[in-house]
Amino acid sequence: MGVFKPVSPHVDFKAQEADVLAFWKANHIFEKSVEQRRGKEPWVFYEGPPTANGLPHIGHVLTRVYKDIFPRYHTMKGRYVLRKAGWDTHGLPVEIEVEKELGLSGKRQIEEYGVAEFNHLCRESVFRYVEKWRELTDRIGFWIDMDHPYITMDTAYIETVWWILKTFWERDLLYQDYKVVPYCPRCGTPLADHEVALGYAQTEDPSVFVKFPVTDEPGTYFLVWTTTPWTLPGNVALAVGSDVDYVKVRQGDTTYVLAKARLEVLDGDYEVVEEGKGRALVGRTYAPLFRFLPVEQEYAYVVSADFVSVEDGTGIVHIAPAFGAEDLEVARAYGLPILMTVNGEGAFVPEVKPWAGLFVKDADPLITEELRRRGLLYKAETYVHTYPFCWRCKTPLLYYARTSWYIRTTRHKDDLLRTNREIRWVPEHIREGRFGNWLENNVDWALSRERYWGTPLPIWECDTCGEHTCIGSLRELEERTGKDLSDLDLHRPYVDVVTFPCEACGGTMRRLPEVIDVWFDSGAMPYAQWHYPFENEETFRAQYPADFVCEAVDQTRGWFYSLHAISTLLHTTPAFRNCVVLGLVLDEEGRKMSKSLGNVVDPWEVLNAHGADAVRWYLLTSAPPVG
Repeated sequence: MGVFKPVSPHVDFKAQEADVLAFWKANHIFEKSVEQRRGKEPWVFYEGPPTANGLPHIGHVLTRVYKDIFPRYHTMKGRYVLRKAGWDTHGLPVEIEVEKELGLSGKRQIEEYGVAEFNHLCRESVFRYVEKWRELTDRIGFWIDMDHPYITMDTAYIETVWWILKTFWERDLLYQDYKVVPYCPRCGTPLADHEVALGYAQTEDPSVFVKFPVTDEPGTYFLVWTTTPWTLPGNVALAVGSDVDYVKVRQGDTTYVLAKARLEVLDGDYEVVEEGKGRALVGRTYAPLFRFLPVEQEYAYVVSADFVSVEDGTGIVHIAPAFGAEDLEVARAYGLPILMTVNGEGAFVPEVKPWAGLFVKDADPLITEELRRRGLLYKAETYVHTYPFCWRCKTPLLYYARTSWYIRTTRHKDDLLRTNREIRWVPEHIREGRFGNWLENNVDWALSRERYWGTPLPIWECDTCGEHTCIGSLRELEERTGKDLSDLDLHRPYVDVVTFPCEACGGTMRRLPEVIDVWFDSGAMPYAQWHYPFENEETFRAQYPADFVCEAVDQTRGWFYSLHAISTLLHTTPAFRNCVVLGLVLDEEGRKMSKSLGNVVDPWEVLNAHGADAVRWYLLTSAPPVG
């Protein structure tokens, strides 16, 4: 999207436009434009739900202008166009704002404060700025029904989400696993890949070349490169490529082993004294750099892995199974231990005595200096690269082994690709480009979140035999408990106290404490906005799939993906037929607008300076809607 620079107002556009807006409101013009066409052929629009605990900005004006013109056009052509507003009310966006207001800094303090009271404040904060959203929506002439919105925290909405998850459960699409996941140590929860995609930024990290002593050759070292020194206390193996060429080189009295293709990393003169394939190195042992945790299995030897590359580093990969997805697979294949040296807050555990309690990123320079002191550091540099940060709190993510719940989206990869080809994307390149590439590299959806304010994961576990069951409705929960739960608040901590007998052994079934990914909430809106399948089935059928959705390009891997994945897994059809993907509104220097940069344009300033019609026309014509 083009740049936007407001100018000083000369005309009182607000006063001029007030009469038109008052006429529309007093005479219910929008409502009449919809009702007059009831019974005509539907044209379906889905509203992507904003979070109303933050103020709208000029980017919201852009999307709302585009969301208005297409439904207006089809209404004028005689189609029946419902336009139901929605509010996204759960998740980290809400929790973090409440944490800031209370002066809390993490999960431990939330639990000390009290989950019930914390969630009560989350509920209260959700609609803090709803009147500002309503005023802006009216002012720009965006016709949408804000009197009957869908709200993701409502019991009826949550019940539909539970029904979807129960359906996935019955199709063996919902499962628990111990995997390395992108994890936010400040928020204390795993994130899904589509959330990770929202938070990448350039950063500077260490680039260290470490010497691992070969046990049966004094003075010889495996030379290994890493950008995460904090993972070295969790090292259990080194990986090489079986068919990769490796060399031994001598520098002075020291010998190094590394890939032949990576000799460029060496400083100074060297002599190649031996050459061979990686398979000859498999099984060779080395002295662990650190021994903080007791280990019963044999470890600290060389293994073969097909992911080893000679594009960077030294061609030898340090394996820390607790902190890398491929590393964990190697550990499982070779029966290697998993050394969990870091706690859920991203700090070293007490056993790692030199750095116990220290955040891992802060420990990087200390670990590097310790290796230098012990003569195990070849060289240390810095490395500028793109790295994922939490999309809400901006903390650097860690890749961290956790037990989480997943949706088997990979089982339906072909369906996801097929249904994507049925969608008309504007601009067209999104289909095979940004969105299609994302689907090609699809991974299972990390669903569970170790947080508080969200749709509760509807899975109960037996405290005796470990049996799991998924609950798909309030009625099912009432049947299991034998109680009237019609007044139950489905949020934590109230739903957590609901128990019932285990059908397998007679033990007590207790709900697992996790909530679910907030993006699953928003992606469930085609169904949950109508409380389908519990009521409004005819309305749902008439309003599914959407003829049109529209958001900015950052939603390609956000709302667009969650809509697409849920619909494809449920019905093997796309959730929407046409999608307009917008670029981002930029400042006068061509930068993305951001509160942290202080370059956000106040939409009211622009509207009062130019008038709503001029702003709408400018946003529609200044640049094509290219994401």
